[in-house]
Amino acid sequence: MKFKAKHLLLLTMISCLPFFAGCHGSKEQTSFSVPEAFDTSKDYEITFWAKNDTNKTQTDIYKKAISDFQKLYPNITVNIRLYTDYGKIYNDVITNIATDTTPDVCITYPDHIATYLTGQGTVVPLDDLISDEKYGLGGSDLAFDSPSSDEIIPKFLEECSFAGHYYALPFMRSTEACYVNRTYVEALGYTLPETLTWDFVWEVSEAAIKKDSDGKFLINGQDVMIPFIYKSTDNMMIQMLNQKGAGYSTSEGEIDLFNDTTKDLLNTIAAHAKTGAFSTFKISSYPANFLNAGQCIFAVDSTAGSTWMGTNAPLCDISDSALVDFDTEVMTIPQFDPEHPSMISQGPSLCIFNKKDPQEVLASWLFTQYLLTNDVQTAYSETEGYVPVTSKAQNSDQYQDYLSRAGEDNDTHYQVKIQASRLLLDNMDNTFITPVFNGSASLRDAAGQLIENVTKSVRRKQEVNDDFIEKLYSDVSSLYHLDQVAGTADGKKDLGPLPGTARLLLASLAATWILILLYLLFRHFRKSR
Repeated sequence: MKFKAKHLLLLTMISCLPFFAGCHGSKEQTSFSVPEAFDTSKDYEITFWAKNDTNKTQTDIYKKAISDFQKLYPNITVNIRLYTDYGKIYNDVITNIATDTTPDVCITYPDHIATYLTGQGTVVPLDDLISDEKYGLGGSDLAFDSPSSDEIIPKFLEECSFAGHYYALPFMRSTEACYVNRTYVEALGYTLPETLTWDFVWEVSEAAIKKDSDGKFLINGQDVMIPFIYKSTDNMMIQMLNQKGAGYSTSEGEIDLFNDTTKDLLNTIAAHAKTGAFSTFKISSYPANFLNAGQCIFAVDSTAGSTWMGTNAPLCDISDSALVDFDTEVMTIPQFDPEHPSMISQGPSLCIFNKKDPQEVLASWLFTQYLLTNDVQTAYSETEGYVPVTSKAQNSDQYQDYLSRAGEDNDTHYQVKIQASRLLLDNMDNTFITPVFNGSASLRDAAGQLIENVTKSVRRKQEVNDDFIEKLYSDVSSLYHLDQVAGTADGKKDLGPLPGTARLLLASLAATWILILLYLLFRHFRKSR
């Protein structure tokens, strides 16, 4: 009877552990066991959420990839849902996690995946799938020529590893470029350096805002001139801090954004925004539109946005009558130290969501791999300034032929687009990524918001000083709940010590269980006597 009493106590205590553990921290992701074989006797229907920039060519590539894949696996039907914004995909995934209606395969970013991981077993860890002998990368039982794991560019694959696992495969990669109106730079009496510096860009931008007696800008004879426009201000701040060797976030997920270097950068940006030499996409609109109309000199956007840039841009959004003829130069983003350039590596990745049927997950994995085959990778990279994520595709005759034909036409072989691709290929070792954790997406938004706010404020004649920036830090931290993030690199939330009320509640519960157990033991021994 003693044995049974002790057993009862032990079992009761063990049964309480999940409750106590679940009171604080984040949920662990469940692993995925790869089926022994893919069941081709059953039909599977998977959903694929993808993003395109209203680019019909990209849409056609997706559709062709799906059609070709379904010929190889006729028992798998792929339904595509297209979005024009990664943020909308992110919001829809978050909403659908609650109703267990997530897609099977999704194009997204690692920062977003880190948030998806807060749901129990939402995203499939890919480690076992990647290395599986039959169905892994380059697996023996695949119906197509999949790249092996060592044929994915290591730096790109590394971006998909966080929280202790691979949670994605890279799909395409890009960086940022500065698209320069060389004609106007030289008309102002300047010569473009081999590598742009922040000082050079600020100096030329200030020179470009001079007006004549009629209020027209001297450089273009127009009423509008915003010399320097930045598309993604989050990237702007992140890259400036990285170039300065200043804090942003640590590999453990600690937030270092609100520092003195950030304050100095914001003061500089505010000074140039005040004169009208600088603006942002959110405030003014697409940099490409101003560049192509001769109303901007330095337009910073993704290399994937190259098809919008320049006089002969195939995806130009403005009328022919508004176009200005100029020479476009594709350059790395401005640097503080041109001898050691630094720029961000970015681009969409592919993640797979967990489903009840492992065979459905395996079907999703097969399709995900297919998107990394040479034909898909090369075709998609030719639509914009993206770079294939595999050495297999990069070194293929098809892709090398594409690169060699720069300038042959203003469509597939548009000079600016291929120059943008080469910029990343030539600077692979100069790229970096930011740590991924639950809350890193919010931190990224906050970094951009700092620049947006100071730019708006000076345009509204507000003074940007130390008090303003301290309040800005507080407001932005609160807006993006950064005081609640305190993420860690393994994808969990370190919520810090439990509040006193929570500790008291847990202590009370523990005491109650002890009293119940003592009472049961007392009754047991009393009956035994």
